[in-house]
Amino acid sequence: MIVPERMAAFIDSFDTGNTEFLDMIEKEAKENDVPVIRKPMQRLLKFILAYHKPECVLEVGTATGFSAMLMKEYAPASCKITTIEKYDKRIKEAKNNFKRAGVENDIQLLEGDATDILKELAGPYDMIFMDAAKGQYINFYEDVFRLLKKGGLLVSDNVLQEGDIMESRFILERRNRTIHSRMREYLYTLTHDERIETVILPVGDGVTLSIKKED
Repeated sequence: MIVPERMAAFIDSFDTGNTEFLDMIEKEAKENDVPVIRKPMQRLLKFILAYHKPECVLEVGTATGFSAMLMKEYAPASCKITTIEKYDKRIKEAKNNFKRAGVENDIQLLEGDATDILKELAGPYDMIFMDAAKGQYINFYEDVFRLLKKGGLLVSDNVLQEGDIMESRFILERRNRTIHSRMREYLYTLTHDERIETVILPVGDGVTLSIKKED
């Protein structure tokens, strides 16, 4: 945990929650060991949606559709949401959840590898939410940057890897070293690319907020 447990519990005590349906979807996902965005990230995302008021959102990484439905619930009613997922099982679950929520016509689900799909999209998007395979963030970056409108916001979740990101890669299990190196490269790129302005926040499992300053 990045934030001390007592402080996290104190902050969580003020959480006003989501809709009953979203709470149910979140509960089902956890029971099936499917990761969903954490409570602190949910709160930050709702704040961003209220402040930024995006009209067009792209999500990279749908899973069971929880975050896409949360964004649809708390974004402006006119907001169009597009989300990308490549795993057949998750695609099926997300489609079912969208239908249960009655938003199957409001959220566009693109099926396939984001590496290929991002290259085919034209954009621009007011906001892009990155929540896919962490080792792929750096590979998605140039296409994501291209698709983001000037003044648009890129939100990248799970960038601190439970705090492991600050450790030497050599103390990690070998299977985690590639993701660790790629995420460090991604953070360096976000904070040193002069075309954007980025802040790293210890919210949830770490999040970056990046504003596109120029094309």
